[in-house]
Amino acid sequence: MILSDKDIKKALQEGRISVDPLFPDAIQPASVDLHLGNEFLIFKSTSNVCIDVKEPLDNSMEKVIIDKDRPFILHPAEFALGLTYETVGVAADMVGRLEGKSSLGRIGLIIHATAGYIDPGNKLKVTLELHNIATLPIKLYYKMPIAQMSFTPLSSPAETPYGAEKLGSKYYGATTPQASQYYKNFINNKWEEFRG
Repeated sequence: MILSDKDIKKALQEGRISVDPLFPDAIQPASVDLHLGNEFLIFKSTSNVCIDVKEPLDNSMEKVIIDKDRPFILHPAEFALGLTYETVGVAADMVGRLEGKSSLGRIGLIIHATAGYIDPGNKLKVTLELHNIATLPIKLYYKMPIAQMSFTPLSSPAETPYGAEKLGSKYYGATTPQASQYYKNFINNKWEEFRG
């Protein structure tokens, strides 16, 4: 069950979800509009031959900062990590689902590749996995509406919410775009015992 506008307002009042700041008219019939933040990470394609998932990627990416006078230009086939202007939080009995906006999809802008899910208990500026599938560059502007978040209650509160120490949650409480932390799975060898 996805929360309606009425139930989003109620969940905001109860603290089961949070959106800070909440822009005027951001609450839609079954979602909340989110806006584009000012930080991006892009791959340094001229100095890297490949992406190795076993290695940290922090040095393979560079930060780009925009403001109201300087848009971010996403070229065809280019990928960038961005983030929402808002900080979004969900209680242990709720999940958030990030989706694109129809008008932006119609110009070829994908706002998330796979990470459109806010786990129970997390509170963060939501990472955007931006990809331009159009044949022309797309200009993106600071604080423009970029995505929408819907909210779904769980059947019961999560026993181990995201951010619990035993989970080793990689992106808990993120406030800036972060390069993939997938390499940590190889350090921890979480699945080695299951390999045949």
